[in-house]
Amino acid sequence: MLLATRHGAVLASTAAINQLKALIVSAPDGLRAELRKLKRPAQIAYCAQFRDRPAQDLEHRMTVQVMWSTAQRIQALQAEAKELENEILALVRRHAPELLGLLGVGPITAAQILVSWSHQGRFRSEAAFAAFAGVSPIPASSGLTNRHRLNRSGDGQLNRAMHTITLIRMRLDPSTKTYVARKIAEGKTSRDAQRCLKRVICRQIFKILERPDRNRLGNVEELAQAA
Repeated sequence: MLLATRHGAVLASTAAINQLKALIVSAPDGLRAELRKLKRPAQIAYCAQFRDRPAQDLEHRMTVQVMWSTAQRIQALQAEAKELENEILALVRRHAPELLGLLGVGPITAAQILVSWSHQGRFRSEAAFAAFAGVSPIPASSGLTNRHRLNRSGDGQLNRAMHTITLIRMRLDPSTKTYVARKIAEGKTSRDAQRCLKRVICRQIFKILERPDRNRLGNVEELAQAA
């Protein structure tokens, strides 16, 4: 429920930000000039402090009023989303703090993993969990080409969480970069290497969820060698 409510607040905030951007583009010249040089967060804060300008014409005054209302809504929605994220973080720390120790796993992705996994023993094997996450390989061979692709069925939200973790690790983790480079050197495409990486990450997460009392292997290379 917390995840769904936060997601709704984030979507509403994004819609309100887009509305404010459109208002700035179509605002009277003088008002647009006030906001043009500011970055987005500063624009929101600036508009949220607007007051009535009785000396200006009707178009200027109504634009200011609408911008103020929209900026106030954005700030309220962002504050709501942040509060819900803090609640989610507290729950994750209570039930699966090990997840937060993994590179690329934040409170939202960790919460989604916990929600999709549900409870110990729900999945008969790590392969079943990978299939549910949409990261299990399925044959995609054609002619003389022998390859696999990801299974796109399963839980879309869990798959998105796995994808987010994968992208962060590919950008920040040296061992992950080494793993991807090795897969590409073996003849795999960048996309295939990412598929293999998702499978490794899924295996690591499943082991933590199912047996949280065991010491975990620390990096992608060690996990790949143990597989």
